[in-house]
Amino acid sequence: MNRLSRHPMRRVLTAGVALLLLVGWFVVRLVDIQVVRAAELNEAAQDVRSQEQIIYGERGSILDANGTVLAESVMRYDIALSPKQAMAGAVSRSQPDPADPSKTVDVEVPLGQVLDELGAVIGRTGADLRSVIDSALEEDPGSDFAYVAKGVDTATYEEVKALKIPWVVPYENPSRRYPNGAVAGNLLGFVGDEDDPLAGLELSEDRCLAAQNGELRSLRSLTDWVTIPGSERVVTEAHDGGDLQLTIDADLQYFVQRVAAEQVAATQADWATVTVMEARTGRLLAVADVPTVDPNAPTAVDSDDRGSRAFTAPFEPGSTFKSLTSASVIDAGEATPNSRVTAPYRYEPDGADITDSFGHDPERWTMTGMLIVSSNTGMSMFGERVSDAERYEYMRAFGLGEPTEVGFASEAGGDLNYDDGWPDSQTRYATMFGQGLSTTAVQMASVYQTIANGGVRKPVTLVEGCRLPDGTLVDVPSTDGRRVLSEEAAGQTSQMLERVYQDAWLSDRWEIPGYRVAAKTGTAQVSDGVGGYLSGYLVSVAGFAPADDPEFVVSVSIKNPVKMNSSAAAAPVFQQVMSQVLKKYRTVPSGAPAPELPANW
Repeated sequence: MNRLSRHPMRRVLTAGVALLLLVGWFVVRLVDIQVVRAAELNEAAQDVRSQEQIIYGERGSILDANGTVLAESVMRYDIALSPKQAMAGAVSRSQPDPADPSKTVDVEVPLGQVLDELGAVIGRTGADLRSVIDSALEEDPGSDFAYVAKGVDTATYEEVKALKIPWVVPYENPSRRYPNGAVAGNLLGFVGDEDDPLAGLELSEDRCLAAQNGELRSLRSLTDWVTIPGSERVVTEAHDGGDLQLTIDADLQYFVQRVAAEQVAATQADWATVTVMEARTGRLLAVADVPTVDPNAPTAVDSDDRGSRAFTAPFEPGSTFKSLTSASVIDAGEATPNSRVTAPYRYEPDGADITDSFGHDPERWTMTGMLIVSSNTGMSMFGERVSDAERYEYMRAFGLGEPTEVGFASEAGGDLNYDDGWPDSQTRYATMFGQGLSTTAVQMASVYQTIANGGVRKPVTLVEGCRLPDGTLVDVPSTDGRRVLSEEAAGQTSQMLERVYQDAWLSDRWEIPGYRVAAKTGTAQVSDGVGGYLSGYLVSVAGFAPADDPEFVVSVSIKNPVKMNSSAAAAPVFQQVMSQVLKKYRTVPSGAPAPELPANW
């Protein structure tokens, strides 16, 4: 009998101890894995097997006043592949069995053929794609990701999916589309590659338009990237952005841009802005900038031409500003349309040196006559009747010296050049006729809106509000106006501007039959930014119609029209745009002629 058989209990105890030690080791390992290192190991496992996917919320659309879509979100796709998996072997595909069509057989498709098929869909050659793979693996032998196409459309995406290449994966890439191209492009702005707003309304109204992305988590196979069915879990819900409702009329906007572009080309001008505003509400119906930008391809134009100069490029307005000064003097009780001055060619008050743009002997003009001939000396003699502080307050009341209520991206407020007074006598007088200070085109349209609306300035409005996904309209701008001029002063200023329209030197170039029109021209020197002036001029026209019952304001500014360097370059644009506006909105023609006012005494 051997020794073990003589001691069975010792053998049992030995086996039991060994078993307990083994179980104990497993328990320790289990506790270590499931308790001590559970979080660490779970995270590592999830990194290997789980994938996080963005659930994209949809950025809101931008709509014109009639619901026409000016900007919308579309889904594009970036196509990526795994270089490592591409080189792991041929792609296996099922196809009908030649011997028995009712059955299928798996065939191996060589890499070269697969790359040729993929390249044909995304517009590249198979050799190009092989080069992408080789370069990625050369840099990192374990490379598992490389882009082969970006921003492809849905049709291309579907074709890529149909190829069923396991190591090719499309990724959603939300993009922006502007279906009307350059129509209102300078207003709309544009977004970057990651759908981030970069300019225009896309930027300034991002709070309305922006979506909130969600998150989806799922598990995938480690061998072929295929998502494991039933493993998807929504971590965060996505939320769509709101739709931005504008006051702009897309059809009118297109017309105004075309007219402005034709005149810029005809006069070889640097640029032009044209605004159309409702006189009673301050709503902008069109804001045209030339050169224009197509937001679908913003880099096709110079960076300086991608924004809206109507909001962002202040300029010295010149003689269109005389309407504001005249209205202020009348409202202050210091003059009427029939008030008189004897205006010389040169006027030198308090060391200033003011001259007219044309030579003449001393002329006896009424305030109306001064506006008709656009005399700087005559305007100075009327303007000095009001104190500097009071005149400055009128400018501020008209909305000058600060951005408009629109809050457009990079909007400028202009510069009234006033700090407890104007810096010198020359500037003091120059500001009476629109030099020595700067305004934007939209601000000048607002000045004429105030005069047209009986002296009540309405907030400048470009956005009606933000329509949320549930249909609620929020962020509706205020429509509360404020009185700047008495109704009588506004009416008298309007009557003088009617005489300008009827009797000034451009009367035959901006005539609109059947309607009474109030308008004023301007030709201003352009600041060089360092205290001097450039050689060219900025020419402009601003006015409203019908003057007897104002409905629309149109302002035109053209910089440096080489072939016609006077306000004659702006007059045809004013005439065409105002005529179209009156026609489009079926405005009733004027029923009585303009009042007669004397120009001389």
